[in-house]
This record gives sequence, structure tokens and C-alpha cells, in this order.
Amino acid sequence: MGITKQNVAGGGGNSSGVEVMPDMYSASLSMYAASLQKPPVAPAAGGFFKISRRKLLKNLEVNSAERISSWVDSMKASSPTHVKAAPRSLTEDHSSSWMLHHPSALDMFEQIIDASQGKQIVMFLDYDGTLSPIVDDPDQAFMSKKMRATVKKLARCFPTAIVSGRCRDKVYSFVRLGELYYAGSHGMDIKGPAKGSKYKKGDQSVLFQPASEFLPMIDEVYKKLVEKTKSTPGAKVENNKFCVSVHFRRVDEKEWTELAQQVRSVIKEYPKLRLTQGRKVLEIRPTIKWDKGKALEFLLESLGFANCTNVFPVYIGDDRTDEDAFKILRDRGQGFGIIVSKFPKETNASYSLQEPEEVMNFLRRLVEWKRLNI
Repeated sequence: MGITKQNVAGGGGNSSGVEVMPDMYSASLSMYAASLQKPPVAPAAGGFFKISRRKLLKNLEVNSAERISSWVDSMKASSPTHVKAAPRSLTEDHSSSWMLHHPSALDMFEQIIDASQGKQIVMFLDYDGTLSPIVDDPDQAFMSKKMRATVKKLARCFPTAIVSGRCRDKVYSFVRLGELYYAGSHGMDIKGPAKGSKYKKGDQSVLFQPASEFLPMIDEVYKKLVEKTKSTPGAKVENNKFCVSVHFRRVDEKEWTELAQQVRSVIKEYPKLRLTQGRKVLEIRPTIKWDKGKALEFLLESLGFANCTNVFPVYIGDDRTDEDAFKILRDRGQGFGIIVSKFPKETNASYSLQEPEEVMNFLRRLVEWKRLNI
């Protein structure tokens, strides 16, 4: 199906403020219950998401100082230095229990392939921490030449998309592969392959931007945050076009609360925006009901797999924001989510990989399997 540019004004949906999900494994059986979910329906051209006064007031409330404090405490508790401080026996038991529920995707490769038989595999990949290592300076998060070559081969075998919180242009500058789909700003800026993809539908590239109306506001908030946080050593504010990221990775842990309060002092004046938490990052996004999970469904629909049973999506990511996509796959009962993490954390993913090196090995095995079965 051909999808053309759609600009959607306004905001609405989930204005849940700062989203905090505990990192350590505490999954319950209810997390595994699957209920079929319909793909999102984008508004018609000229349509918009409404934001009620009640939801605007609620967003102001959840962006409160108490929520900021809870987020900082959660981030400190989940950082690797704190995890390692736990008794070794307890940590090992915890890790073993977690691995029972989220086994290595490399160890379970044959089972994954068996489950995909007769279906079209579609690959969705986060960037930071998945295709590239996590680094102190976000501008230096380069992928290796080997990883780029692997992803290029992957895209020849399967429809492949990069789904990132980064600005789409920034991710493209890192990846530099024209045959991929790119979903930047947590799926709020989506574009199809520029060239060289046999999976491209029609002559027109997919282009979808459901939050274009927010661009002036996002740019304004970015400038204010740069000015507000310049007194905090190590703080970095990144403009990702449809969202703004405030990075804590290079900030002394003692300064995290102060930096979070600086962010709150700016964002509290913008009830149409919300705060979400990532790995040592606070992100400011429009309140529209759109995330990486919605982007995954939109791309599947764009590829012609809406409501299809013969598609097998595989999503690989390492961040809290990837959980929206993992949950979609569980609810649909199709494909699998793979979490990239060296430490146990609560997740809707079915399998795990420890680091980008293992991600590359998994992708190589997929490519090799495909070549042997053409």
C-alpha cells in the first residue's frame, strides 16, 4: 500500500508524565497474557488528536517534583554500579531465574527459526545499545564497519527498519544505508527506503510525521533546556526533531536530582508535552498516543501486513522505550522481542542478548539461514 506524508495537528492520548519501570526482574504471569490488538489508525489528512483540559491538568500533576525524585531514585538503583553491589549469590540466583524466562536468542536460534517457518520475517532494530555500544558522548555512538555490513546484508534478506529515539537524520548519518526503513523520534518521523530495497512498496517512500504541529514547541523547549542546564557539568541536550533528550551519562550522580529539577522547571510550562525515562536520559515528547510500538504496527501495515497471520516481526532493543514494541508483539501473538542487556530487568521481550556483538552474531545467523533456504 502507498503511504504518503501525513501531518497531524494537536496532541492527546496518553499523558502519563514520567514513566518509571523497575529494571530488576519482577515479571508476573499476567505480563505474558496475550490479547490481539488492532493496528493503529492514523487520522485522515487534516484530522488531529484532541487534548482535553482534564488530561492537560493531569500531565501537569504527574510531572511533579515527587515523580522526578522517584525517577532519579530508580535510575540510581538500576545503574550497573549499584547492581554489582548486591550480594554475589543473590545476583547469580536472580540472573539464573531471569534467564529461564528470557533465554539467549543465540542459544534458542533454532526454536526461533522453527516458529517463523512459512512466514515473512520483518526486522526492527533499535540503534543505541543495540547496533552501537552505549558511549558517554551520544554524538560518538558509531556502529562498527562489521555491524554496518551485517545490517546491509540483513536488509537484502528481510524488510528491515531502524527504530530510534534519535532524530531520523541523525540515525541515518550513523547507519548510512539507503535500503532501510527509518523511524526516528520514537516513531514520530518515519521514512521508507531511498534506494536498493526489493521490499519497498511502490515508487513513493513511506513518510509519516504524526506530530508536525509540535515542531515549534519542541524547538522552543530545546533552546530553553540548553540555557537552563548549561550550569550542570556534563549535561547534554539533544534536539531529536520531534522530541528532546537530556542526557545524564556524563553528569556526576550527585547532580542528577538537580539536573532533573532543571528539566522539570522548563517542562512544567508545557502541559502538551510529557517526560519519559530512558537509560540515563530524560526525554520530552508530545502527548500524542504514538511510540515505538505504534511505529512497528504502522510499518507492518505499510509493508502490506496489516491483520496478516503470515508475518513474523522480530524487534531487538535495549531501552525502556523499546518495551512499547515488545508489548505489541506479545499482545499480537506474533514474532518476538529480544532485549539487549547484561543485567536482569523487567521486560516484555521473550529472548535476550547481552551486547551489540551478540546482536551482530544473531543477525549474521539469520542472514546465513536465509541464504541456505532460498
